[in-house]
Amino acid sequence: MFISAKGFAAAMLVAISILTLQTGASAQTGRASWYALTSKTASGERCNPNALTAAHPTLPFGTKVKVENLKNGKSVVVRINDRGPFVGGRIIDLTKAAPSALGFIRAGTAKVRLTVLS
Repeated sequence: MFISAKGFAAAMLVAISILTLQTGASAQTGRASWYALTSKTASGERCNPNALTAAHPTLPFGTKVKVENLKNGKSVVVRINDRGPFVGGRIIDLTKAAPSALGFIRAGTAKVRLTVLS
């Protein structure tokens, strides 16, 4: 299998950013959104809008992540149990309980910092 130098470089950047976030060496900042579905998640469990869970594109299921609202300093710990978000510019989708605690239900999205705890 052949991979171009450009493709290899892009893959390496993705791998480095995933490893950095997973090891907690650095926090990731970006926009968070929320959802209140009750369908099955990518991990197979039923989504519970009242639970502190979240969707992330790459972190392993079960990973605990501290999510801090950069506007007001409030933070909450969520467990990754789903995949997403599927909207450009967003780094995490939270179930409804988390943005309620973080103070951004009405706004719909917020700029947050993610720090992997375990």
